[in-house]
Amino acid sequence: MAKLKSKYFKPFKNIYFIVLLGFAIWMLFFDAHSWLFHHELNTDIKELEYQKQHYKNEMAKDNKAIKELSTEEGVERMARETYNMKKPNEDIYIIEYEDSIAKNNQDE
Repeated sequence: MAKLKSKYFKPFKNIYFIVLLGFAIWMLFFDAHSWLFHHELNTDIKELEYQKQHYKNEMAKDNKAIKELSTEEGVERMARETYNMKKPNEDIYIIEYEDSIAKNNQDE
């Protein structure tokens, strides 16, 4: 039984191994340039890259909308669809389907 214990604890008797183990633990967890700190920074970088791609997509949509609104027909279409504007002597009928109307909880 004593031989098994000494077999497992034999590396801990070597001072170089203990110093190397202490250095590795210090560098992985406690140092300013530790693995944990770098892992956190890498996750932040991934999140920021995702946001960057999202904002690039939003900019492309906005540029498309700006290009569309730069024409007379685009402005008229936007005014009719979004703001329900009309020309003189013109009637507009808005058709709303039951599933597109927000339900009012006070009626129930």
